[in-house]
Amino acid sequence: MKLLTLTTDIGSADFLIGAIKGQMLQLIPGVQLVDITHQLPSFNYPHTAYIGKNTLRHFPTGTFHLFLVNMFDSPSDKILLAEHNGHFIGCTDNGLLTMILEDTPQKVVALDTTKLPQQNILHYVRIFGTAVQRLIDGETMEQLGELTTQYAVRNPIRPSFGENWIEGQIIYIDHFENVIVNITKPDFEAHRKGRQFSIVFKRDETIDRISQHYADVTEGTKLAFFNAAGYLEIAVNKGNAGGLFGLQGISDNPFHTDRIFYQTVKIFFE
Repeated sequence: MKLLTLTTDIGSADFLIGAIKGQMLQLIPGVQLVDITHQLPSFNYPHTAYIGKNTLRHFPTGTFHLFLVNMFDSPSDKILLAEHNGHFIGCTDNGLLTMILEDTPQKVVALDTTKLPQQNILHYVRIFGTAVQRLIDGETMEQLGELTTQYAVRNPIRPSFGENWIEGQIIYIDHFENVIVNITKPDFEAHRKGRQFSIVFKRDETIDRISQHYADVTEGTKLAFFNAAGYLEIAVNKGNAGGLFGLQGISDNPFHTDRIFYQTVKIFFE
């Protein structure tokens, strides 16, 4: 049985998710569909890349992953189907692919959409589903179309480093308003070199220790730890760190003018 994950920014209020699943089940008989999320914020590439990267690495090789995110962010006449480290990833040509992989994909085929009767999500899904079934039937990526290196590239947002500091960006805020920063534990430890540190955000809020989990501090107290994905997380035990401190993801709500938001976190070493 083949696995196919679905990650979208469509939401669940209308028929589209059901229609997408129905088409997949028709085009790929016996496929097991796995919902990752359909609640991604629109136009937030760092958020989507964080979800995508940390989804792929937990699935077995041979899994297909479809990302229907920011589908019409820019004009494009193709859908990308990539093969990378044994996984198959489908998405529109908007730069998301390279952000998720944080690497150059090993193989990419551009699936032509110019002959579609209408440029919409369901027609795109049919093209992708047909390609997936052809691969399951034994065809190669090269038989689906010409391999290409001509696709949009977006680079993942990476922290900045100085001799005595790291500056990271908030890339994701979860359902509980816990704040995830693009500083990984290996980066932190390599730069720390055993030194004391202060995690600073919102001008004067500081944390000077790494906790193991939320219950390491008393209720209502802020803390920092490295989460299951290995990224720095700032939280409040039984509280909402994002809202309480005015923290926001680096690409969220770019048109806000009525509030001051803080999108970076800095660690100082001494």
